[in-house]
Amino acid sequence: MTEIKIFCPATIANLNCGFDVMGLCLDGIGDEMVIRKVETKGITITRITGADLPMETERNVAGVAGLALLNAAQSDYGFEIEIHKRIKAGSGIGSSSASAAGAVFGINELLGRPFTKHELVHFAMKGEALASGCEHADNVAPCVLGGFTLVRGYNPLDVIKIQSPEELYAVVLHPHIEVKTSDSRAVLNPEVSLKNAITQWGNLGGLIAGLYTKDYELIGRSLQDVIVEPARKHLIPNFDEVKNAALQNGALGAGISGAGPSIFALCNGEAIANIVSQSMKNAYADTGIPFDIHISKVNDTGTKII
Repeated sequence: MTEIKIFCPATIANLNCGFDVMGLCLDGIGDEMVIRKVETKGITITRITGADLPMETERNVAGVAGLALLNAAQSDYGFEIEIHKRIKAGSGIGSSSASAAGAVFGINELLGRPFTKHELVHFAMKGEALASGCEHADNVAPCVLGGFTLVRGYNPLDVIKIQSPEELYAVVLHPHIEVKTSDSRAVLNPEVSLKNAITQWGNLGGLIAGLYTKDYELIGRSLQDVIVEPARKHLIPNFDEVKNAALQNGALGAGISGAGPSIFALCNGEAIANIVSQSMKNAYADTGIPFDIHISKVNDTGTKII
């Protein structure tokens, strides 16, 4: 096999109480990439559609992540990469992560899978560092592994995959505005009260327990963020209105996807997800800001060959 086409899914990071440690993988929302094995060593970005991104390998997250893998593999081959973006940059659903994860997944396949999926997360993080200034795995981990992921720690990297309950659906509303990660980070207080910390880690434990036991009510009770969301929500027009509409129409929980501006809701079943989607549309329409909305099951596979 010398060429493959792959699907690189969008992701939701943070998940309210899981700031910087939790993420989930979406289905049907994502980029496509074509990767070819060539004789010339190194990586060449040959085509990008759907976004204005650098073609230079060292300035492109896919190129940087791919080079990290090639250096570790000591490959005698090189690779050409086509990137077809469907996830808008700055959307809050893992645009850069999809490129980084897709590159390492595709190259690993063409090399005969010398690395495990968990090892691929490490290489993909190198691309994320180019995009955000630091290596973090809360988006690339679910993009590579699928399902829900918990980043327990980085030294060494310790990522746990959690299979999603079968009837769990995500609704994502993406406003066509930009919320810079630097701005969303700047509004956060580096210190939190002990009371809020206790509440937050109780909710995180509850969320993980709910996922393992498929207890949808526990998942809903645990999707609460008392630290980050209160500081960030003013950056997203009509956030409270959209969240309240989702909860009043049956969502288990709702919050900010990644650094924003996307807003997500988790639902028990497709029928409820459809109702929640319509309520979120109605609540955001008053802003006059264009937006997209997606309904998706949790993707338990992650990046895959198509």
